[in-house]
Amino acid sequence: MITALISALVTLFVVIDPIGLGPIFLGLTAGMPAKLKRKIGLEASVIAFFVLAGSALFGDWLLGKLGISLAAFRIAGGLLLFAIAFEMVFERRTERKAEKSGTATGSHIAAFPLAIPLMAGPGAITAMVLLAGRVNGDPVGFILLIASMAAMLLLAYVVLVSSSYLERFLGAQGLAVFGRLLGVLLAALSVQYVADGILALSKSAV
Repeated sequence: MITALISALVTLFVVIDPIGLGPIFLGLTAGMPAKLKRKIGLEASVIAFFVLAGSALFGDWLLGKLGISLAAFRIAGGLLLFAIAFEMVFERRTERKAEKSGTATGSHIAAFPLAIPLMAGPGAITAMVLLAGRVNGDPVGFILLIASMAAMLLLAYVVLVSSSYLERFLGAQGLAVFGRLLGVLLAALSVQYVADGILALSKSAV
């Protein structure tokens, strides 16, 4: 249980990337009052929570309706997470996020692009479905998963409202090093997802 919890925390920390959201949030909310920034950050976090919780609750059911096995989804999800890890290591993910974030302004930025796709993007949704599948219907495990996701979104909110201080603390070089380290960790986790999926498929074929 402890190992699964740590794995969930690390995976969600990397795919939600609360630290990386800080600089983007600064650019999106430039010139806005602090009260409005806090309101936007809170709304984005709440929206992302419901999107990710819904993915964990109904993702497996939807896969069943589509005739997709969880093992196949693990492999596909692992490949997707590896692509995200590749972008993080080579600093392409921040550039892509910044391009998407430039298309929305004003009150809409809480839902798009902050909540979707920056906080609850394809990688985070995939990770929630995969992690929920690992729980195997255990209520305690599922509650811990939702709590882990909520903790990451809470951290994301804290980063959003204090992003200016974080940027000064880490600096541009610190943010780059931290992002690449997280990318390497995510790459290793994504390979494990693929390996688990291949193993599950091989067992079901026997």
